[in-house]
Amino acid sequence: MIGGVRALVRKELLAVLRDKQSRIALFMPPILMLTIFAFAATLEVKNVDLAVLNLDGGQASAELIQRFSGAPYFKNVFFLHGVPEIAPALETEQAMAVMVFDQTFSRDVAAGRPAKVELLLDGRRSNTAQIVQGYASRIVETFNTELAYRLGIPGPPARLVARNWYNPNLEYLWYTVPNLIGLLSMAVGLLVTSLSVARERELGTYDQLLVTPLTPGAILAGKTVPAMILGLVEGSLITVVAIVFFRIPFAGSVAALGLGLFLFMLSVVGFGLFISSLCNTQQQAILGTFTFMIPSTLLSGFATPIETMPAFLQIVSLANPLRHFLVAIRGILLKAMPFPMVMETIWPLVPIAAVTLTLAGWFFRRGIR
Repeated sequence: MIGGVRALVRKELLAVLRDKQSRIALFMPPILMLTIFAFAATLEVKNVDLAVLNLDGGQASAELIQRFSGAPYFKNVFFLHGVPEIAPALETEQAMAVMVFDQTFSRDVAAGRPAKVELLLDGRRSNTAQIVQGYASRIVETFNTELAYRLGIPGPPARLVARNWYNPNLEYLWYTVPNLIGLLSMAVGLLVTSLSVARERELGTYDQLLVTPLTPGAILAGKTVPAMILGLVEGSLITVVAIVFFRIPFAGSVAALGLGLFLFMLSVVGFGLFISSLCNTQQQAILGTFTFMIPSTLLSGFATPIETMPAFLQIVSLANPLRHFLVAIRGILLKAMPFPMVMETIWPLVPIAAVTLTLAGWFFRRGIR
């Protein structure tokens, strides 16, 4: 039986690696997607266009405008010439926000009276609007503190000092790239396994495979091992690219990373074989893979925090292997998560893999009968 499984594993690997197009499709797209998604799939807000209507013309308003112009978040700060130009600037998305100074702004500042500056935001992009509002509040708060010091006015009674652990400069690549390691590794593992049995059925070699001395369990093992090998190689390659080319810090343990990646790929292969056991053609397998990947990505915490989801979706996400692996990979790379804590994070991958592999085996044997 072991010799038969070894022969089937060799056959599966040769079927993928001997074909030039399969080799290119296996290794090039994940690296290309890592490069593109690392910069494109970001919720960070930069290069904001800001319009300014300055009805004041005094020193205080000019200084505050200069602070906005010099901030790294704002690419283009331009001036409007009247109130009628505010609505068109926002409607045509010429500006994400419009800052309006009234005529008494500088006089109120010099007299120590409350001075108001109005910030009008494009609420159609709600997330961006909230982030830009936070940028603006931070700039105005710094302006207020320094102005109170120059004028000898008592400053605010409390001051918030923030420190960012594990990512001091809030580099967004440090968040995006570790997530992409899990996402792209899952994509490769799912595609390789979901296409394996479907390819046999579509090419007409499935019946030939059934007349071999191999048992259904041995055939299933022969389909699992090649996908595990290719998935681990792909995941390791993506991790190396992330560390070497994107300068993502690696603060944890290689053993913890290897174990996490192994259990993650085992659970992913279980889902892939389950999908493959239900499909008769490769087209069906591809559609089934993407049908699984889209909700899996949305429920992983990659784009939105799991804590903000409805309670029933948080429960459903517990069966998502990507959710558990993303917590582990970020912890291993960025904060040197100790091995016991890694195990507390990734242990759900074991029952997930056991359930999916059992279901795949049951459907596979059912299909044979």
